[in-house]
Amino acid sequence: MRPLIYGMNLTRDGYIAAAGDDIGWSAPSDELFQWWLDRERASSLSLYGRKLWETMSSHWPTGDQMPNATPAEIEFARNWRDTPKVVFSSTIDKVDWNTRLVTGDAIAEIGRLKAGDGGPMSIGGATLAGAAMRAGLIDEYALVTHPVLVGGGTPFFTSLEGWVNLNLVETRTFPGGVVLNRYKTRR
Repeated sequence: MRPLIYGMNLTRDGYIAAAGDDIGWSAPSDELFQWWLDRERASSLSLYGRKLWETMSSHWPTGDQMPNATPAEIEFARNWRDTPKVVFSSTIDKVDWNTRLVTGDAIAEIGRLKAGDGGPMSIGGATLAGAAMRAGLIDEYALVTHPVLVGGGTPFFTSLEGWVNLNLVETRTFPGGVVLNRYKTRR
C-alpha cells in the first residue's frame, strides 16, 4: 500500500486559512520552505481538492520565472510541474501541468491509488483531506504550526466519527516559532 500523507501549514488554533481564505500568516522561512520542498520531492503523486489546486496552479507553473525567485522556489516550481497530480472536483473541467481530473467518487479513487504501486502520495485541501480522514485513508499527518491565532476559518481537522490514534514520529522547530509535528496513524 502506498502511504497517504496530509500536511499543511496551520495556525496554533488549528486553521489552514483564516476567514476569507487568508493565508498571509503562513509565509515560510527559508528553512521551512526547504523542508516543504524536500517533502514535495519525496511525494510521487499529489492529490488536490479544487481550492488548493486553484491556489497552487495560479503560481507554481511559472514560479521559477519570477524575478526574485530563490533557488529553492525555482526548484519547487520545477518539481511541482513534474510531479504527477490528481485534482478532485466536480466544478472545474480542465487541468494542466501533469495533472489528471477526477470528477467522480474521490474516496474510491484514493483507495484505488493507495492499493497501487508507487511511492508516497500527498493530499491537500481541507475538504478532500477531511473526506480521506473520515474514510481512514490518511497514514501520516504533518502539522506545521505557526504561532498565530486567527479565531476562525478553514480547519485542518474535520469532524470524525471515532478516534484516530497517532504515534509522534518527529518534532522540529523552525525560525519564527514554527513547530513541525509529524504523526503516523496507529492501525
